[in-house]
Amino acid sequence: MLESLFTWENLAVLLAVSYLLLILFEKRIGWICAFISTSIYIILFWEVYLFMDAALNVYYLAMAVYGWLQWSKQKDSGETLKIHSWPWQKHALAISGIIAVSAISGFLLNNNTEAAWPYVDSFTTWASVFTTILVARKVLENWLYWIVIDGISVFVYLERGLTSTAFLFAAYVVIVIVGWFKWRALIEAEKKEPENQIASQI
Repeated sequence: MLESLFTWENLAVLLAVSYLLLILFEKRIGWICAFISTSIYIILFWEVYLFMDAALNVYYLAMAVYGWLQWSKQKDSGETLKIHSWPWQKHALAISGIIAVSAISGFLLNNNTEAAWPYVDSFTTWASVFTTILVARKVLENWLYWIVIDGISVFVYLERGLTSTAFLFAAYVVIVIVGWFKWRALIEAEKKEPENQIASQI
């Protein structure tokens, strides 16, 4: 059983890395990799009593479909879903909501289940739920959220014996930092385009 889990875990890791790299370069096929990877992780997380993570990956299945349809719709219509930034007030409200629901679900898990790391698991789960929406909508700050989420997840997965997954999330931290700088550079480039067009007309 352990050997089987290890094999499936590594496949899920490979697909998850592929997903993130493809999304970084705005390739919609990344959502297919996400769908398959999360299907595997639902079973893996359930096996090690990370119930919130298992539930999260059910949500990821739906979001993989949503992300694919959202990016496909934009491509088919000839319009481009542009990377954009949110004001700090929106993020402050979102973070407050994440902390609140994490405290509630953490309490419920701690008192009614055998869940490991109930409060931490709840926080990374609800934060991931919200941040995945930001990815699908191409909100720049999604990368900053992932730095925190993935950094915490490394330690949780190491403690649960999911070594390959822990290394995956350690790699995620590096990739999301790159993603932040890449998407920010794209925003800056888009801002300069109107200026360059005006300058060329003068």
